[in-house]
Amino acid sequence: MLLQRLRQVLEKVQQGQMSVDEALRELRHLPFQDLGFAKIDHHRLLRRCFPEAVFCPNKTPEQVAKIVEAMSQTGVTVLATKANETHYDAVKELVPQAHYHRLAKLIVVEGQEPKKLPTEKQPNIAIVAAGTADLPIAEEAALTAEYSGCKVERITDVGIAGIHRLLEHLPALEKADVIVVVAGMEGALPSVIAGLMWQPVIAVPTSVGYGASFHGLSALLTMLNSCSPGIAVVNIDNGFGAGYLAALIGRMVRGSLTQI
Repeated sequence: MLLQRLRQVLEKVQQGQMSVDEALRELRHLPFQDLGFAKIDHHRLLRRCFPEAVFCPNKTPEQVAKIVEAMSQTGVTVLATKANETHYDAVKELVPQAHYHRLAKLIVVEGQEPKKLPTEKQPNIAIVAAGTADLPIAEEAALTAEYSGCKVERITDVGIAGIHRLLEHLPALEKADVIVVVAGMEGALPSVIAGLMWQPVIAVPTSVGYGASFHGLSALLTMLNSCSPGIAVVNIDNGFGAGYLAALIGRMVRGSLTQI
């Protein structure tokens, strides 16, 4: 159905019955691909400037593999988040070029879109991790931003228990268009950074912490109740969402959001 509709649109353009702009608007809302257990939105790249991602938990390895295979056939870069080794083994059988970032639990199939942005159009994103235990979520955010066309500066283990560790990185933070701050425990680091810097801060609470942290709820509430303005908060352990949002904001700043 998808190929048939594509052909119809292209034939109308060829025959002069539809303008290029009308065709682009039509292509933004073409039907999805129905695999039976999943409906793949192939044209999210046209609407959102970023392709759809695959959330792996509660999906069988076979389901993840078939979704990734179908998506990769369109030439887009595919990200499969929160993936385990079993998911990766199944994907690798169907898509040999897939690779696995174990720390971030991220499967990636590199495609041809979005095209690499010119250097001056690439956003600068700083990813700050409060502690070593927060690195898996920070790396998920960093890779998501990188595969979305951004340059990423990683700053690690600078939590507020030793705030002097953060201060030496202020020159690097000054260069960022957007700052993503990943923290567990009491989750105070985003407030500190937002109080020092001028950029928008995206706060990511992690499920790291002792019993009373309630698997990240404590950090989440701290970030939501921050007295520092300019902070947006994503859900617990949502490194992908933070990297995605940072890339959206950064590409708007650089004027490259629609360049796919």
